[in-house]
Amino acid sequence: MKFKKYQALIFLLPVIIIFCVLASCSKPKLPPLAGDAVILAFGDSLTFGTGAEVTDSYPAVLEKMIGRRVINYGIPGEVTAEGLSRLPEILEREKPALMILCHGGNDQLRHLNLEQTADNIRKMIQLARDKNVAVVLIAVPAPGLTLSPPPLYRKIAKKMSVPIEENILSDVLAKNSFKSDLIHPNAAGYRMMAESIAALLRQYGAID
Repeated sequence: MKFKKYQALIFLLPVIIIFCVLASCSKPKLPPLAGDAVILAFGDSLTFGTGAEVTDSYPAVLEKMIGRRVINYGIPGEVTAEGLSRLPEILEREKPALMILCHGGNDQLRHLNLEQTADNIRKMIQLARDKNVAVVLIAVPAPGLTLSPPPLYRKIAKKMSVPIEENILSDVLAKNSFKSDLIHPNAAGYRMMAESIAALLRQYGAID
């Protein structure tokens, strides 16, 4: 009886090993960022810092926190189709090591087709990867009482194996003390965003 159990274990061992290898391969990873690495913060008004001073935007605060240059390419009011159009030139000009992508909020506010929004976000991630640029995705909550991000962000992150911060904007916008209006953080809220992104970068090995 014991022999049969050992036989079964021996048979299953290769299957278990293959499963573990596949699981580890699908886990998102970020390369370590050199001290002179450039980080591209790309998105709309949430990246630009609407609702606070320029020096209080999350890219500006993050730059001070992690000791790397973080360039702010947020444009208020931009939708993902417009972001997709302008991204190639920016990637070519700035040559970042990492892109923090926070986009899709205006698509939701304008009730645009979210399948197209998802496709635009996937294409932006792929454009960065084609330039050997790592990507971090920030989920933007849907307007309303629940402030939950649409499932598209999680699906994209899982399928493309991209580190994602799903909760920070929902947490910030749920508290009046952290927001300047219904859809934008204030200085304290942007600091919370920067802290959360810095923690994610540490979690995935981009910074110490």
